[in-house]
Amino acid sequence: MGGLRAAVLAALFLGGLPGWAAAQDVTLRSRDGAIEVTGTLLGFDGDFYRVETRYGELTVDGSGVLCEGPGCPSLTDFVAELSVSGSATAGEVLMPALVESFALRSGMTAERQSLGPNHFRYDLAHADTGKLVGQFEFRVTNTDEGFADLLADEADIVMALREIRPSEVSLAREAGLGDLRDARRSRVLALDALVPVVATRNPLDAISISDLARIAVGEVTNWRELGGPDAPIALHLRDAASGLAQGIEDRIIARTRGELRSDVVRHASNTELSQAVARDPFGIGIVSFSEIGNAKPLVLTGGCGFSLRNTRRNIKTEDYPLTAPMFLYLPARRLPALARDFLAFTRSAPAQIVIRRAGFVDQSPEEIPIDLQGDRLANAISVADSDAALAELRRMIDTLAPMQRLTTSFRFEAGSARLDAQSRSNIAQLARALEDGVYTARRLVFVGFSDGVGPAEPNLQIARKRAAAVRDAVVLAAETADLAQIEISTDAFGEAMPMACDDTEWGRQVNRRVEVWVR
Repeated sequence: MGGLRAAVLAALFLGGLPGWAAAQDVTLRSRDGAIEVTGTLLGFDGDFYRVETRYGELTVDGSGVLCEGPGCPSLTDFVAELSVSGSATAGEVLMPALVESFALRSGMTAERQSLGPNHFRYDLAHADTGKLVGQFEFRVTNTDEGFADLLADEADIVMALREIRPSEVSLAREAGLGDLRDARRSRVLALDALVPVVATRNPLDAISISDLARIAVGEVTNWRELGGPDAPIALHLRDAASGLAQGIEDRIIARTRGELRSDVVRHASNTELSQAVARDPFGIGIVSFSEIGNAKPLVLTGGCGFSLRNTRRNIKTEDYPLTAPMFLYLPARRLPALARDFLAFTRSAPAQIVIRRAGFVDQSPEEIPIDLQGDRLANAISVADSDAALAELRRMIDTLAPMQRLTTSFRFEAGSARLDAQSRSNIAQLARALEDGVYTARRLVFVGFSDGVGPAEPNLQIARKRAAAVRDAVVLAAETADLAQIEISTDAFGEAMPMACDDTEWGRQVNRRVEVWVR
């Protein structure tokens, strides 16, 4: 057994089998000449080589080896390369704005080069010397194409307007890209939302998610059924491969267990979609929050009278039930240092300003005083239908009145105790804030709420457990925070302050949440 192991190691480190080395384009040799690895160079990040060998993919520290062969990169004139592919919603405006801001703040210039339709590259160079240091290439198509490019090893990062699907997770794992559902393999870049819109002259001002779903699957086909004129409803959506359209299928249609109606009017871009709806007096569309344009957004309502508007604050808190995070997915491999610096920048305070200016919702926490939460309190009072409910409502007001609510909230996937994608991102964001001392000498309370289905006492206990679980996850993630300088506690008020009606799964999911209040 020992002889076999030695033979395998010798083959791996001393050049492999006869004829193997000749077919490869690089050889990495230790500086004392004792060990060498031959293979096809897959990448170099300025510090580490990534090489495909007969025995698999290896990552080798460049400081300890010399590279020989036609594929060897220049160590003195190294140019960091990054390839990004996917959603046009993210790639047309937001990512270019972030690259240009990153370059400016880093003392670099960013010159955009067109490489064809929906294909461009930014050349990043030192502002003083003009020396090229990075090339960030973008292929701006749709979410499906982004994942396809990643699986084909033609992209380093995917821009997506939906979460990765199980089939894509399996294919990525088989391709050696790691588990793309792991928290380290994805991040939320910004927040968007799915917004139902009509033409301004359409008399409809509000719609329930249930009715929106019934329109999408063809159960409602005439405006008369919604209190409007006797006219057919035309449904406008993005092209089927876009993340926006797929998000509608995942978030709205899938829960009806129906199929999308066949007469959908498809559009190639968000702008084209919103413009078409604005011109169509009998049309309805579901657009990106960033691309409402001249169309009229509809308020989401429920049978109990609650309404939810697609405001920036409601999207940030995820109180708006059709909030749609914009994702970046990264495979399990090292990126060049410049690319890692850019990704770190996308989470910074200056980047959040860029995100807001680009028309999307940023993730910077905001503090909302209780006097700006009148609608929420009015809803709470309207559903407090017993002495016990009124007593719990009074306790909630007494506890929270001196505090402010953070826009950083936590919600759960449908039918699951697992936090949803935006909330998983919020865990990391709040943990970084604790590590940076943002809340030093302050009090943080994780407050649990539930839906109103079932007895009140078990709901209160579930809300309390969820608050404790979220607190523990944040504390665990805040590895370097001085938690002795922060007062952290939990509380719960069960069904005392609903955000939406409990007559639909969408409403119940909005109500099951953990909020963070600070003082």
